Amino acid sequence: MTAIKHHISEPLLMAYAAGSLEHHYALVVAAHVSMCDECRAQLAVYESVGGAVMDGTNVAPISVDLKDSVFARLEAPQVEKKRQRGFGVFPAPVMEALKGKPPRWKSLGFGVRQSILSDTKEGSVRLLYIPGGQEVPDHSHEGIELTLVLQGAFRDETGRFGVGDLEIADDDLEHAPIAEEGAACICLAATGAPLRFKSWMPRLFQPIFRI
Repeated sequence: MTAIKHHISEPLLMAYAAGSLEHHYALVVAAHVSMCDECRAQLAVYESVGGAVMDGTNVAPISVDLKDSVFARLEAPQVEKKRQRGFGVFPAPVMEALKGKPPRWKSLGFGVRQSILSDTKEGSVRLLYIPGGQEVPDHSHEGIELTLVLQGAFRDETGRFGVGDLEIADDDLEHAPIAEEGAACICLAATGAPLRFKSWMPRLFQPIFRI
């Protein structure tokens, strides 16, 4: 695996450590943590000092000295936990959501497929299969969209995202991700609200595809 360049933000990781992150986002964070040594170590720091992040609470940044002190107390095997075993490109948290079964892919057209893992009024999380070279329709967001690459890579207006990279898109970003040529790009994506597509065709089928 190439080096992971795009990581979980501190607020999201702290909320995950505190157990206050919504399920759809928490699944993506758990999957990234299972793939990323750096974020797994950072999570260990938050958990070891309580990891308590409550809604509306101002939390002071953790100092470098405190981080070093915590790491010194943690045994190496605890910080460098081995990645949980998954199946193929799917890390263990995703396989758990799939109940150990292969994804049930549904076509979205142009070779793009999805497998919805959870869809509630709070938000949704799904697997996306995008053939190499295929572009996702231009869209923006209401709230946050988390996209974790499990296979292949994609590019958009903000850069390149390869295996293990996590894109955090908010309502300020309008983008049209395109999968790199070669192996299909498989992603785990979570949203708190439906996407806002720019063209009429995706908007027409949006209620059917629940995206």
